Amino acid sequence: MNESLTLLAVLVALLLGLAAGKAWERYKLREGSWVDRRKVRESPHYILGLNFLVSNQLDLAIEELTTAADIDADALEIQLILGNLFREKGQVTRAIQMHQQLLQRPKLTKLEQAYVLLCLGLDFRRGGFVDRALEAFTEVLRFDGDNQYALLNLEKLHEEQQQWHEAYAIRQRLAALADDAQKPKHQAILAFLETQLGLQALARSERATAVSRFESAIDLDTGAVPAYLNLGDVQRREGRLDEAIATWTQVIRIAPERAYLVFDRIEAVSHEQGDTERFPALCHRLIDANPQDWRARLALGRYLATRDQPSEALDLLLDSLVHNPHALSIHQVIWQALVALGFNEARVQRYMEITREAVFYLDPHICMRCRYRSTELLWQCPQCHEWNTFVEERITAAEESKNDPH
Repeated sequence: MNESLTLLAVLVALLLGLAAGKAWERYKLREGSWVDRRKVRESPHYILGLNFLVSNQLDLAIEELTTAADIDADALEIQLILGNLFREKGQVTRAIQMHQQLLQRPKLTKLEQAYVLLCLGLDFRRGGFVDRALEAFTEVLRFDGDNQYALLNLEKLHEEQQQWHEAYAIRQRLAALADDAQKPKHQAILAFLETQLGLQALARSERATAVSRFESAIDLDTGAVPAYLNLGDVQRREGRLDEAIATWTQVIRIAPERAYLVFDRIEAVSHEQGDTERFPALCHRLIDANPQDWRARLALGRYLATRDQPSEALDLLLDSLVHNPHALSIHQVIWQALVALGFNEARVQRYMEITREAVFYLDPHICMRCRYRSTELLWQCPQCHEWNTFVEERITAAEESKNDPH
């Protein structure tokens, strides 16, 4: 009986201790009265601040969250959010001061210290303090070795400093933490970093190392177009022209929409080898496979124009112009072909008709009153019912271009 009473007394004491601990965690004595910490989170200022933050109204969010922080100055998450908001507003010094003050708090858990240090590292990075940012993110990993946000920021800092070896090592850590669905993304980034390491090796005239890096990039990601381009360039420098052609041809196979990146390369090597058929045949294959490919038509048109075939070149260039009337490079080669043809009246007239129709149907027309956009020649705005014409739109666009900073 006495043992039962003793056990019951211990259990009651334990429950009272737990209740006191929860009460101490929830309530705080301030100016002679107890403040409910949970109600601070439920205060209208805290909730309004979060709502303004979601709607990207930073000034109003800062105002409301500052009021919420005054109610409970110990609320760590509110202070963290406020510091981040000051950083986004460009007040980096104030953000740094707030986050440094949070680090001085006693009894911060390791996870809390990691989050504060992460925010502090972002402050330093925003302020351009690279060394201090690196130190802060490295310190985060001491508390939380798998913190992906710290790893990502460290990688970006190393990339900005062109410290490709360090960036590569960090990306490997991130890849090890990722699930299977994310592996291709990490492999593509590792391939990019391998390519950068290869370019660094080329700058040091270490061709063998560069080739190894480019091949590793291709093994990691078969779609790593820059690796193919640079590998082919090295092969060409070493006199392995057939291998260079084969490497560049892989770009056309894996990414036909980026085939234009190898046009000049293949044309130059074909000329060195005395092969006059390879490049035109390549362009014809691309055009047959994709009738919308204006770049292949432009490349073939330029090729023919430089070989005293302006008439055939102009036909290809005008077809190319239909698919992309805004490409200045097409117009430049067309003018060269027209000069070679002595400005044949019929061909000049065809060029003018194609460009005029392209402007009519492809340029966006802007309403003179409310700035609504359309592609009609003569149209009534569906918003303000203003009638607009092509001439009015062109005048407006010209006026806007004067104020365009770009």
